[in-house]
Amino acid sequence: MVTPANIQRLLLACVCTWIAAAPAWAADATSSPTAAEKRPPVSYNRDIRPILATNCFSCHGSDLKKAEGGVSLVDYAHATAARKGDKPAIVPGKPTESVLIDRIFDADEPMPPVESHKQLTPQQKNLLKNWIEQGAKYQKHWAYELPVLTATPEVSPGIAQKSPPISFQDNYILARLEAEGLSPAPEADRATLCRRLYQDLLGLPPTPAQLDAFLADTKPDAYERLVDTLLASPHFAERMATYWFDLVRYSDTVGLHGDQEHKASLYRDWVLAALVKNMPHDQFIQWQLGGDLVQGLSAEDHNDALVASCYNRLIETSHEGGAQPKEYTAIYQADRVRNTSLALMGASMGCCQCHDHKYDPYTAKDFYSFGAIFADIDDLEHLRKQYRGENNREVTLREPEMDLLSPLERLRKSRLLDQAAQEKDPAKKEALKKEAASFKPRTVMVSKSSKPREVHLLPRGNWMDESGPVVTPQVPAFLGSFAQLGVSTGQRPTRLDFGKWLTTPAAQGGCGELTARVWVNRLWYLFHGQGLCPSVDDLGGQGEPCTHPELLDRLTLEYIKLGWDNRAMIRLLVTSRSYRMSSVPSDEMLAKDPRNLLFARQGRWRLPAEHIRDGALAASGLLVSDIGGPTSRPYQPEGYYQHLQFPDRTYHPDADSKQWKRGVYVHWQRMFLHPALKAFDAPSREDSCPRRSITNTPSAALVTLNDPTFVEAARVLAEMAMKTGGKDTSGKDDDARCRFILRRCLSRVPTSDEVKILLGVLAPSRKEFSQRPADAAALVAIGITPADKTLPPVELASFTQAARVAMNLHETLNRD
Repeated sequence: MVTPANIQRLLLACVCTWIAAAPAWAADATSSPTAAEKRPPVSYNRDIRPILATNCFSCHGSDLKKAEGGVSLVDYAHATAARKGDKPAIVPGKPTESVLIDRIFDADEPMPPVESHKQLTPQQKNLLKNWIEQGAKYQKHWAYELPVLTATPEVSPGIAQKSPPISFQDNYILARLEAEGLSPAPEADRATLCRRLYQDLLGLPPTPAQLDAFLADTKPDAYERLVDTLLASPHFAERMATYWFDLVRYSDTVGLHGDQEHKASLYRDWVLAALVKNMPHDQFIQWQLGGDLVQGLSAEDHNDALVASCYNRLIETSHEGGAQPKEYTAIYQADRVRNTSLALMGASMGCCQCHDHKYDPYTAKDFYSFGAIFADIDDLEHLRKQYRGENNREVTLREPEMDLLSPLERLRKSRLLDQAAQEKDPAKKEALKKEAASFKPRTVMVSKSSKPREVHLLPRGNWMDESGPVVTPQVPAFLGSFAQLGVSTGQRPTRLDFGKWLTTPAAQGGCGELTARVWVNRLWYLFHGQGLCPSVDDLGGQGEPCTHPELLDRLTLEYIKLGWDNRAMIRLLVTSRSYRMSSVPSDEMLAKDPRNLLFARQGRWRLPAEHIRDGALAASGLLVSDIGGPTSRPYQPEGYYQHLQFPDRTYHPDADSKQWKRGVYVHWQRMFLHPALKAFDAPSREDSCPRRSITNTPSAALVTLNDPTFVEAARVLAEMAMKTGGKDTSGKDDDARCRFILRRCLSRVPTSDEVKILLGVLAPSRKEFSQRPADAAALVAIGITPADKTLPPVELASFTQAARVAMNLHETLNRD
């Protein structure tokens, strides 16, 4: 029963609790302004936003209608606003009058609530108190602020002597390490640097000859010249394209319902050609968004720009006869908004399909206005026409489509015809003409602008509810507008306008600096294993704070100054001292910085799925180095597609050299990704994937031990070792051949102990296969490459086992 006495006792208890809890924070409540001023300034972006984003914004976000107690903490105006019957959440300069401080120190009903399973540390509570005491200054989230050029930090002579800076980026890294009391790792040995560069820039290991050439080059600029050689290689384009395809979710299939094939391989080859040509990244983006709208191009460039616009057609589509057009219009629109914002802007705008973003300034209106940019693309013709019941074909019809040669094929054909014109031998002339004629156009989906459909803001994302207002193409309101870019009020902005807005400097009405920052952060991630902002997928409010914001800004401005030149930027990154560090951590590094967010050492990680396969093929000499061309279909378990219907289909692996093309060309079935790729965490590419996960499961080991591609590669490597491995100085064939195998896999000279271990595999294998010769014959028969009949099957099978072990070593599968 509630009585006056009970109320009095309750109030007394509350007062006592408050008094008991008060010392945790109130001891400094009466501090003089002078004392407050002496404290190190608290940074909202660095110190406060991460606390609020993790613990508070889910309940006290930007949507006031849903904010608990009507309290929003996302910006200064809302957080300091007066409230009926209560004090403001934050009273700048007065923590004792701020409800936020009362609640986070409340012992009985703390904030965050106990049931949220979140808890502030004493340090975090004091940071909030000090921040309010210092004026509670909010900052726009760092990723939405323009990059600022800062002076290059000074590095003390002591640390500079241990690790002499080569580039300005080294100064930023070393200065931060010095402030944190960490010493940088020494430079990696030259063999490791050589393998690292090959893996990072080509996605391939160096051959023994390539490694020997680098080690023998004692000129001061040997390293820089190797970098230049690798950047000029067409294989650099294959390596970079693999990452780009993760971002834009490139695949060979539609992804929904029957997951039929669609025609996109020519887009893949256009990306490769653009990277080979080193197309500036801003143009690279613009052509993909609006290549069909670019004016004033030559006939060939016009066709290439059309192929680039296939990017807009890489959405997941349904070809099921009962699909509702309005429903899939909404689905396709949302797919485009999610991908474009995440892949190009590092933004999680997908949250706004149903409501305003809780953690960033994006609104539901922004989402649908963004979607309206793509409203001129008609994706529903295949649903309306049904193509005489052909929607369930294994290869879909998705107009508009064109038949074209890729830029690389055009170039090869032109060169062959030029050679034929100069050739005097009739037979050779005819052979050249025949080879030129073998290049056949491929069909590719392209974008074609049609009358834009009307786009409504869909309440809660419900495609059946069109009661929301009609919206027109616009970029997120807090980032600017097309009008600032110079698009007139009476003109409907286009996809090409959007591409230009993304890549135009802010001074000219765009947000180019923000787009460049997202990409530069991802480039740093590719070559260090972590981004300068660790959240390479999301630079918004829920992402991790940037560890080196000044360095990221400096690199971003440098990238723009370089003309969005990827090769020049990557050269800058990989020629730095920071890149050349050893990846071996000290105990101190592991204790203070286990994730290597301070970059006191280089990163170490397992290679991407495609590169693991490419490395095995390269070690064996099987790898086909042709750039571009039709999709490759490697070996795959029989019956893997048994559940794929509409129509039923059977997988047919290639029986020619396409079998050994690089992983970037492998058929990408979204719903049934190739098992070898899936085991090594390649994404299905149903959504953008800026960062692949890395797992460690038995299935991965089973792939590299038993997949026919790896077994065949091991057997061919064994043949090479037996025929060309030679004898070492002691005259022992086994020793020399094992050294040969290890050197091909590890890209370095193996130690005697390593050779001894591989010899330990060889001896029992010989014994087993001698007793079971049929097993030896079966092993060496795997794959379409015929086994060398001059080599004894038992010996070949035994060395194949040794090669399989070498191909499964940690060092073989990892980038160091």
